Amino acid sequence: MVCGTDTDVGKTLVSAWLVQGLGAHYWKPVQSGLEGGGDRQTVQRLLDLPPDRLLPEAYRLSDPLSPHWAAERDGVTIDRERLALPALEGPLVVETAGGLLVPLRRDWLQIQQLQRWGLPVLLVARSGLGTLNHTLLSLEALERRSIPVLGLVLNGPPHADNPRTLAQLGGAPVLAQLPPLQPPSAAALAQQWQQQLARHWPAA
Repeated sequence: MVCGTDTDVGKTLVSAWLVQGLGAHYWKPVQSGLEGGGDRQTVQRLLDLPPDRLLPEAYRLSDPLSPHWAAERDGVTIDRERLALPALEGPLVVETAGGLLVPLRRDWLQIQQLQRWGLPVLLVARSGLGTLNHTLLSLEALERRSIPVLGLVLNGPPHADNPRTLAQLGGAPVLAQLPPLQPPSAAALAQQWQQQLARHWPAA
């Protein structure tokens, strides 16, 4: 389960990185904003995957807004039952929308849906200034709800201290640090997969 500390922290790039590295399927249950086709199309363009590796969204909402408001503007009510995990063989990367406490509807937060799914979370955060507060608050919210955390992926220019501080204070390992990829590509992601494996899991 790929979640973020905020919007635009790089969840889709990390999801594509995992889909490629693990040979996984990709699913974004709730897509808010359809410009450019949405995140599923972004992953498709980046990795050139066959269509059956990219599962259709449960909800495709027109406006790039919080899911609850985007749904209201489209005249839609998000039904928890439609967010049930698909039955698949092999790994599945699920990318959530926005941050953990984003409302899917006015009486249902995304973190409550995470509890319902019962899967461990890979938390994506920015690497630089501001990440300590956002990331530690997110980890605290997950811990309060007994949602397991696999670890952190930091996106952005390498920082001299933030990875160590987050690991010490947040109690979650930093599993990878992805530098800016200009431009992002399947080849660049594959190179990062090998580099991160060698750096963080040298025995793998």
